[in-house]
Amino acid sequence: MIDYTFDATFAAEYGAVCGTDEAGRGPLAGPVVAAAVILPEGLVIPGLDDSKKLTEKRREALYDVICEQALAYGIAQSSAREIDEINILAASLLAMRRAVEMVKKTVFPGVVLVDGNRPTDFGVPSRTVVHGDAISQSIAAASVLAKVTRDRLLDELDRQYPAYGFAKHKGYPTKEHKLAVYEFGPCPEHRVSFLSFLERDRDALEAALEEKRANG
Repeated sequence: MIDYTFDATFAAEYGAVCGTDEAGRGPLAGPVVAAAVILPEGLVIPGLDDSKKLTEKRREALYDVICEQALAYGIAQSSAREIDEINILAASLLAMRRAVEMVKKTVFPGVVLVDGNRPTDFGVPSRTVVHGDAISQSIAAASVLAKVTRDRLLDELDRQYPAYGFAKHKGYPTKEHKLAVYEFGPCPEHRVSFLSFLERDRDALEAALEEKRANG
């Protein structure tokens, strides 16, 4: 449950509080997206919560509210290729840093609150907050912006690569998605470093593909 006094304790010490969070660490395809948000002190956004706990309709509505009421926000990403090159954790933190740099162009934060337990250098003081998207309003707001943006990106990828079902699973490793990658091969947006299952589960995937073909 969001603690609407949580960010205020940091604001009293540091000034402007910037929350940051990411979406898309687990999928097989697409970028990891991060957002950073500075909200007006004392603002309460009813119904705001960890984006994973909200319906798609509610996230979309909150996205508009957050963008309208935030003092500053930034949304950035690290590509599938960057994830392969530097690993998903480093790519997630890179996307967060990019989002915070965007925020700095409008409002310079006094402190950055980071969802999770992995610190990174934002050029300003920062604090990690485990399960921060369920506690801090600014982190929760960032989680909504990141999740909605990434879902929209995967909907677009679905139009470009309709064989994989991106609009349905958003790139996550469902049985349907894994089978599509096995059947058609990876597309340019797949994270090659996440596809070890193609060899590990080859027998099961081949059996599933034969069953699919037999059933028409």
